[in-house]
Amino acid sequence: MIQETRFQQAPLRRLPMPEFIAMLAFLFATVAFSIDAMLPALPQIARDLTPDNQNRAQLILTAFVAGMGTGTLFAGPISDAIGRKRAITIGFGVYILATLAAIMSNSIEMLLAARFAQGLGAAAPRIVGLALVRDLYAGREMARITSFVMMVFIMIPALAPSIGAGMIRLAGWHGVFGGFLIFALIGCTWLNLRQAETLPPERRRPLRAGPLKAAAREVLSSPHVMMCTLILTLGFGQMFGLLSSAQQLFGEAYGKGDAFPAWFAAMALLSGSGTILNATFVTRFGMRRIAKWAYIMQTFVSGAMLVLLAGNLLPAGLQFPAFFLWCVSVFFMAGVTFGNLNALALQYVGHIAGMAASIVAAISTVAATLIAAPVGLLYDGTAVPVVAATLICSGLAWFLMRFLYD
Repeated sequence: MIQETRFQQAPLRRLPMPEFIAMLAFLFATVAFSIDAMLPALPQIARDLTPDNQNRAQLILTAFVAGMGTGTLFAGPISDAIGRKRAITIGFGVYILATLAAIMSNSIEMLLAARFAQGLGAAAPRIVGLALVRDLYAGREMARITSFVMMVFIMIPALAPSIGAGMIRLAGWHGVFGGFLIFALIGCTWLNLRQAETLPPERRRPLRAGPLKAAAREVLSSPHVMMCTLILTLGFGQMFGLLSSAQQLFGEAYGKGDAFPAWFAAMALLSGSGTILNATFVTRFGMRRIAKWAYIMQTFVSGAMLVLLAGNLLPAGLQFPAFFLWCVSVFFMAGVTFGNLNALALQYVGHIAGMAASIVAAISTVAATLIAAPVGLLYDGTAVPVVAATLICSGLAWFLMRFLYD
């Protein structure tokens, strides 16, 4: 196996590392903000647009994720052909148009279509941002930079539900989409004013069927890349499953609906310690080993939680604290594993980083919705369905980690 060498492009204007990390965190957070800021709006949307089956409101999240997964399949190859900055800018344009359509929606079907289109656009800053990092760094150094990005990124999902709740108080659930417009405009402007292009013309790959098929064949035929993709699917599936039911669980099952934004912020901030630990220790222990430890931890924690829930073994005063700490463990696992698995997947395919990142993200994200959507629809007033799904996914991921190598 040929080890990719680190590529160091010398841009005309190189960003200082703190700003580079902050900007990437903002770009990556387009997805998280678009999901987490929607959570407080789901009850109101359910009452307004689908009162007969309020569980359908959860599809607003999975529609976005499905669109994002589909968009990632195209965002990477387009960025390989036209450059990273231009591809991200086009993505933001699609996102803004879809957001305007969502503001004008008056039916659940129209809103779901707009959210799918939003996801298509949001794929560009998410996946092309990752390729942008891979243009400059490889291997453990890429994992370390990604961990620093995630340390900053975690602030967005921590604040997103509170921001969403504030916008709902000002303008109803339509107001959340006004926040999405502002967020996209800031990200697009920051990128275009400050970041130099990291993919020079001589390294671009034409957007032609032949080269695209060759690159896709190389990625899809790599057992290592496909195994990383499968494990990421299991990770995304359990996290999206929890997000789909989070508002209902906090509000209906545990009576914390009014304080949901504050609890969600605390959960995100506490789980952010995972990215800090990963950034600190990844160069010492390696990406594969740390990700494996995280899945082992999650398997045992979820197994214990499922026994406590199914057996009704917790006293009333401990039921919510136990559930909250379990939620923290799920997001902690995500912070430790996702950056490492992405870096592992791209480690040996840096010459087609855009295509590789697209395929990995497209498959893992779309397939994760096939896990998350049923979990959300199985909501029965308890946390049992989502905890059981997390146990199964983490256990399988732990088993599959043995087939990866650094």
